[in-house]
Amino acid sequence: MENFIVSARKYRPATFETVVGQHHITGTLKNAIKNNQLAQAFLFCGPRGVGKTTCARILAKTINCTNLTAETEACGICESCVSFQTGHSFNFHELDAASNNSVDDIRSLIEQVRIPPQAGKYKIYIIDEVHMLSANAFNAFLKTLEEPPSYAIFILATTEKHKILPTILSRCQIFDFNRIQVDDISGLLNKIAIRENISVEADGLHIIAQKADGGLRDALSMFDQIVSYTNKNLTYKSVIDNLNILDYDYYFRLTQYLTGADVSQALVLFDEILNNGFDGNNFINGLASHLRNLLVAKDPQTVKLLEVSENIKQKYLSQSQQTQVSFILTALNLANQCDLTYKNSKNQRLQVELSLIKMCHIPSVLQLAQLPHTASTPATDSDQIKKKTNLIAEAPAIPERPDELPPPSAGYAKPLETPSVPAAPPLTELPKTIPIATQAQNPDAVRIPAMPNLNSIHKIALKPNISGSPAAGTMIPSLTSATNAEGEIESDEPKYVFGEDKEPFTFEELMVLWEEYIKKVKEENKINFYTILTTNEPVLTTPTQITVLITNLAQESILQNELVDFLNFLRTRLKNFDVGIVTKKVENKIENRLYTSIERYHYLVEKNPKLEDLRKRFNLDLLP
Repeated sequence: MENFIVSARKYRPATFETVVGQHHITGTLKNAIKNNQLAQAFLFCGPRGVGKTTCARILAKTINCTNLTAETEACGICESCVSFQTGHSFNFHELDAASNNSVDDIRSLIEQVRIPPQAGKYKIYIIDEVHMLSANAFNAFLKTLEEPPSYAIFILATTEKHKILPTILSRCQIFDFNRIQVDDISGLLNKIAIRENISVEADGLHIIAQKADGGLRDALSMFDQIVSYTNKNLTYKSVIDNLNILDYDYYFRLTQYLTGADVSQALVLFDEILNNGFDGNNFINGLASHLRNLLVAKDPQTVKLLEVSENIKQKYLSQSQQTQVSFILTALNLANQCDLTYKNSKNQRLQVELSLIKMCHIPSVLQLAQLPHTASTPATDSDQIKKKTNLIAEAPAIPERPDELPPPSAGYAKPLETPSVPAAPPLTELPKTIPIATQAQNPDAVRIPAMPNLNSIHKIALKPNISGSPAAGTMIPSLTSATNAEGEIESDEPKYVFGEDKEPFTFEELMVLWEEYIKKVKEENKINFYTILTTNEPVLTTPTQITVLITNLAQESILQNELVDFLNFLRTRLKNFDVGIVTKKVENKIENRLYTSIERYHYLVEKNPKLEDLRKRFNLDLLP
């Protein structure tokens, strides 16, 4: 039986021309050889399996070749090239720094450098994994690396450049190797398959190239493994089975279920994936990648970012045309939130299933957001969906200028009346956010929108916001405009999905519930939130607006996190769903603490100056 040689060794490049995906480096090295401008030391750095050691060996063979070709490549037939290829060259030395990292190993190398080459022009020393050298070995190597003999050239290779001393880096020409592109890897695998008479499918080669993550050696190792598994018949199905990769078809089918609001089929498909042995976290990450590819396929200018085979690319282009951008963006956000909370969840499967259920409701929510809502029509199925899922809850309208707010008072008998506005046509698109109080108008006022949890499903009804959550000082208006029986807009007041309860309440009633919630927070051991509620008494600025005094942005963030439960408690107990909360920053006035006896004495003297006369009369001294 002939000895089997793995593809990574059998098809290792022997010339600069055959190096894959590093043309910016091979071109520079060939020009340096051609112009006789070789540096005394090179540093090749980059991820594993991208050709660092291979390029170092090709460079070592080429600079000693006595019969260079017109393309500045080694001829492979001269005495120097033959001795290099057979491993008998005395001008080539390779050191593995992972196992030879002591000072004595470097001193032995320095002794060899002093001996000039007997044949050839240069002596080349390749030090692989150079970052493994000890600090003392680096220091012993510095002088030789800075002023080597004219015939000595050092080529250092490493995967972790940040671990190398700056004094070493400054003495080398640094070449950064890139990860090899998917198309380059799949193209090389296809050439090897043709030479080895292996039947392959292009989709399967693309999967191997993607799994390799830019490392050609990893791709060749997986290629050999799957060829052995399939007996030289490499197919797409065999690749995904052998490498434990989810089939693209799963995600294409799942996207159809999500856009069709088919919750049952989506959950059944997820259960099938789990039964096949795949992890939920890998599944949700794969779904996010699939949605990202759909978004990329939407624009002809970004289609080139799809690193898939031509067959799969056509499927992406077809499905992207059937999927709305708003759906993709919202589903991407939900998948990202699921990925962030997955590892910390005790019921991880439920996290993924909840995300899938929310994604299934995205189309109906987007449809509701675009339809005008009339108060005169009876409740329809859409209205029932809106009420059941609590899609949106808005804070009461507040004047744009803070100085127009009514003064705080102990309580109000009924809400203030809002002037009506002229009739306007129904909204056909999402309105823009309306600023409430900017920093220029009132730097102390920060508006916290009275709305449910941002992670809940209602968020998908809003216009997608790429930059993040709504900025402080803004408020999200209602997505629909309510009309009266005559078809005219009644007022600017936002209409609430939660109900029509707007019973007036007094400040005393509010404080009773405030104290009750403080006890609840204390029992739950939420010390930071408890401090905010107890430090300053709330102010009822308007009949439905509560102002909470804070001293810093950290307290505002804590209040924002607890706002949903707090507002639900107040609104339910007060039977008024117009209740909202505003924060106002105040100065934190802390009296100076008296630490020494002298400070305490001066403090008492300020209160009673006769104390100083008493001290002088009895000739008393102040002790520190």
